[in-house]
Amino acid sequence: MTKRRSRGDGGLHWDDKRQRWIATASLGYLPNGKRNVKRASGKTKTEAKNKLKEVLRDYEDGLAIAPTGYTVKDAVTDWLEYGLNGRDPETVKTNTNLCNTHVIPDLGVRKLRDLSADDVDKWLAVKAKVLSTRSLEAIRSCLNRSVKRAMARDKVKRNVVELCSVPVGRPGRPSKSLTLVQAEAVLKAADDSPLYAYFVVSLLTGGRTEEMRPLRWDHVDLEGAPDAVPSIPPHVAVWRSVRSSGDTKTRKSRRTLALPGRAIDALKVQWERQGWQRVAAGGEWKENGLVFTSAVGTELDAANVRREFRKVVARAAKLLPEGTPHVLVPEEWTTRETRTSFVSILSDRGIPLEEISRLVGHSSTAVTEEVYRKQIRPVIQTGATAMDGIFGTPPPPER
Repeated sequence: MTKRRSRGDGGLHWDDKRQRWIATASLGYLPNGKRNVKRASGKTKTEAKNKLKEVLRDYEDGLAIAPTGYTVKDAVTDWLEYGLNGRDPETVKTNTNLCNTHVIPDLGVRKLRDLSADDVDKWLAVKAKVLSTRSLEAIRSCLNRSVKRAMARDKVKRNVVELCSVPVGRPGRPSKSLTLVQAEAVLKAADDSPLYAYFVVSLLTGGRTEEMRPLRWDHVDLEGAPDAVPSIPPHVAVWRSVRSSGDTKTRKSRRTLALPGRAIDALKVQWERQGWQRVAAGGEWKENGLVFTSAVGTELDAANVRREFRKVVARAAKLLPEGTPHVLVPEEWTTRETRTSFVSILSDRGIPLEEISRLVGHSSTAVTEEVYRKQIRPVIQTGATAMDGIFGTPPPPER
């Protein structure tokens, strides 16, 4: 009679307590001397055997065996908890909202090892009906980074998300720029605003809202050094932002800009107004050295700035001459569009794109051209002038 193998040597047996078939395989010994036994269970013998084959295949591939029930939700939750350490709180909040709104509800219950490229493609296709392309890129990035982290920890063999491209989503909110007439109306309407200087400096220097809000007085020089060689004009040093690191968006974003006369006057008014605010606030004033502050000296909030800007736009709409082609609708405008307006107005006046790119702190002219410049001016004449010189100007046709 054949001797029955022990369970540690591998086999298949029924577990009365669990009411499942248990398949086992012995793979030698662990460093601590104990047997290295791999197990899998199933309601039927076939299911248990197939699961054991999968476990053994993963083992042979060098993968640690993830819990059988490890889901997409588990991977995403792990990434949110441990993969975003040290990131800005707003970044963590944004990614958490994206995952809890779009990723986990739709794919969370799927076992990570069963997630396929088809699953991801179908998910993105459905989301493309309600989200912009940029939002689709964001939610795909969340899933991709979650699965990549799980793969690095041997929870899954490969990252299928990387095999899937982002479809074209719904059109996002188009960026706009003020025309010269509209910009003049906005500057005039801002006279009575508590953020008058903020809007003037933003529009006339092209600074980002994240660079204007933390601007400090010790980075502003309203006198310059006219007697120096070469002379130094009044200027503002854009060296900080509201990012957690305090650094500007890119290396080239750290720049020093000469101030136009209107901005100099506005900042002098701001210095005086802030003095009166300091007196009015009394003991509640918090001195931070900031140029633009709330009524008690604290840094401005982006939402409050946007709300005030829309009030200014509403007043500017009433100042536009009759017959102006484009009517200003306050709800359609945000503070960042003072920056796009700066680029477009300069471009319309024939300032070279390379110079505009330097002024706004872009790493290359590509972003300036594709995103910010709304008026494609001036007409590029270099080629036509050169060809006229080479081939000559044809005589007028005979009548």
